[in-house]
Amino acid sequence: WEQKDARTFMQRYRTFLPEAPEELGAFVGLNKIPSSAPFPQEIWGKHICLLMSCYNGPESEGRKALEPLIKGLPEPFFNWMSTMPYPAVQSMFDGLYPKGMQWYWRGDFVKTLPDAAIDAHLAQAAQSPSELSLMHLYPIDGAVHRMGKGDTAWNCRDATWSMVIAGIDPDPAKRVAVTQWTKAYWDAVHPFDLGGAYPNFMMDDEGDGRLKATYGDNYARLATVKKKYDPANLFRVNQNIRPDG
Repeated sequence: WEQKDARTFMQRYRTFLPEAPEELGAFVGLNKIPSSAPFPQEIWGKHICLLMSCYNGPESEGRKALEPLIKGLPEPFFNWMSTMPYPAVQSMFDGLYPKGMQWYWRGDFVKTLPDAAIDAHLAQAAQSPSELSLMHLYPIDGAVHRMGKGDTAWNCRDATWSMVIAGIDPDPAKRVAVTQWTKAYWDAVHPFDLGGAYPNFMMDDEGDGRLKATYGDNYARLATVKKKYDPANLFRVNQNIRPDG
């Protein structure tokens, strides 16, 4: 949809998602239309609100499950939802994001999406420095919420979404621009979010505090395991849990 419809859509989405069937996965994104096929040329470069959805079941049931979310909304620029193999869903964006691009990530776990947060998202998304830069909100629900905070290493079981902001461009000259945009966007929306984030959405310059917030009370237990099995910290090219805690 056009980004002018994004506020209404995101308000609907935040109430729709908790009631949606578990067979339905649906994430929302603030993006631009890439200036390339298969997108219609007349909408290249436009700011959009994206719904990416997958239903594990018959297409007719999937469309029925989505109907309360999209009924009555303006017609989207395009609607390419159809039955397809799951690997096709998983690889759908691969052609848009080949290796070697400039990337800078920031993430958060998100519990609620108040109107003020939506407004902050829209203001920042409007400043996107490139067609490939994005913000996505991925659902965290279903079986995730049926486990306790201490049952596994990851403890943020009360989150509703995992957010990612990614500044992306093929031009090395845009590295600073996409990085600055991502940081500014994150600074604007983080006050509405939880403390931690999905580690794959973190950068090396975020510091230990972010990782400790991600694992919460489980961090000390992970550090104990690390000290036992990897006291020299051989496995460190990651969001590193150090043996010294």
